Parts: sequence; C-alpha cells; structure tokens
Amino acid sequence: MILEAISKNFFLFLSNNKFLDKFAKRFGARFGADKIVGGETFSHAIPVIQQLNRDGLHVTVDHLGEFVTSEVEARERTHGCIESIHSIAHHELNSEVSLKLTSLGLDINRALVMENMKLILDEAKKYNITVTIDMEDSSRCGDTIEIYKELKQDYENLGTVIQSYLYRSEEDLEALNSCQPYLRLVKGAYKETGKVAFLEKDHVDKNLRKLIKANLLGGHYTAIGSHDDAIIAYTKEFAEKNDISKEQFEFQMLYGMRNETQKQLVKEGYKVRVYLPYGEDWYGYFMRRLAERPANVAFAIKGIFSK
Repeated sequence: MILEAISKNFFLFLSNNKFLDKFAKRFGARFGADKIVGGETFSHAIPVIQQLNRDGLHVTVDHLGEFVTSEVEARERTHGCIESIHSIAHHELNSEVSLKLTSLGLDINRALVMENMKLILDEAKKYNITVTIDMEDSSRCGDTIEIYKELKQDYENLGTVIQSYLYRSEEDLEALNSCQPYLRLVKGAYKETGKVAFLEKDHVDKNLRKLIKANLLGGHYTAIGSHDDAIIAYTKEFAEKNDISKEQFEFQMLYGMRNETQKQLVKEGYKVRVYLPYGEDWYGYFMRRLAERPANVAFAIKGIFSK
C-alpha cells in the first residue's frame, strides 16, 4: 500500500510537469500512450470509434488539452471540438463529446469560456449530441459546477462529472437535483490534499456508492465511471433491488482498459460507454492513468522499448 501510494504521487507529480508535457508532444505516443489514446487527431480516432460501435459500445470523445493560457489557443480548441461534432454527425458515429473548461479558457476569463461553450453546445444541439463537462482539480470544481448550472438552463444535451474523493461532492450532487442532471460519477484522478478530499480508498469508494444511490433514486440519468468490480456489482445489485431500469444508467470505462469486462457487460444488456481521448496533449492524461493503476506502468514500459 505504501509503495502504491508513492507510485501514485509520483505520477501525479509528473502529470503537472510542463517541461515533460512539451517533451511528450515532440515524441508522440512513444511511451505506450497509443494503448489508451485514440490518435493524435479526430480523423485517426474515427476507425477506432467505428470498431467500438461494432462491438456494441457507445463512445465519448475528448480532445485532450492541458495548460491552455491564451485566448487564441482556447478558440482553436473550441473550433476543434466543433469539427469533431460535425465529424460524428457526418460519419454517423455513436459518440458523445467530453471536454475540459480549462481547454476553452476557464483560467483566462469566465466570459471567454461561456462564449466558447455556447458555440459548442449550439452545434451539438443541431445534431442531438450530448456534451459532458469533465471535472478537473478541486480549485476549479466550484466554477465548473456553477457554469454547468447556468448552461443547463438553456441546453438539455449537457452533462458533467462529480468526483467521490472530494468532501463537497454530496452537496454538489444535491445542489444539481433541480437541473435534472446527467452526471458521470467517478472516484477522481487529481492530486488533492486531506483538506478537500478523502485520502483513503475505502472512504472514496463508500462516498461513490452513496452518490450512485442518491442520483439513481433521484431519477436522474447516471453514468458510473469505474473499472472497479465491486462498484460495478454494487450498481447492478442496487438497480435490480430498487427496480431501476437499465435505461436510467450506463457504465463508462476508459479506452484500452477492462476490454473484456466492457464486452461482458454489453452481453448482459447494460449500456457501456468508452471514454476515448485523442490529440497531441496526451501526456497529463496518461500520467493520471498510470497513477490510478500501477499495473498500467507495464504497458507503458513495453511501449518505450517496442518498435
């Protein structure tokens, strides 16, 4: 457990290193990232999405982006997201879109991120494509929740994420009840302190089960983002015991992880959505995935030395 904690903190530290981020962009997916990233462009990701769809899996795509600090880059990200929406519609892909507010200008100013979000949501609405606002670290949680609540008044096709390791998450979920929210419930993957987050896995898991229970009983559509067999089993048993339809929830898993579990859940009649990231800015995402599961390091090392 101590070694695992050290490993997690190490990779979370690396995820925030801007020098290594630039290095990673230069050398592409040489470090095994291609195992969990759909490609450097959306065009590269299209055949991956098509294969996942043929396997009975739904998809949500995320144009990866970290450290966006200029208005020009934020607008470029917005344009790229809109292009992805057009491609999803054109190729008739079974896919939603996920995005991070920091990639659209959250760290620059609120007016910019609101403008960019509305441009994206207007296009998504035309094609009936759902957009989910990913949750980032705790310092941006409050702003993300408030922006979601404001946008949800005008856009039905909008979801966001609640992370069970944050103390505030139960209150956030309750505050969103009136929005009829579409929520992805996850454990959380950023480095946080004991001032704002549960540090023990048991506490994080317990809170996630509490959030799943509350959102399902509230009648809201719920995405359970977890690879944890115990959490998956809890959700299935709770839904069956409380006569909650399989149409009210789905399981979400990361591309390249628990592939057989994904297919098995589909066979059992559950809806499964694969979170498929793409783009050159894969580094921060990749490091957080390594932090989540030490076993992920194995294919990263394999990627470094394989041709």
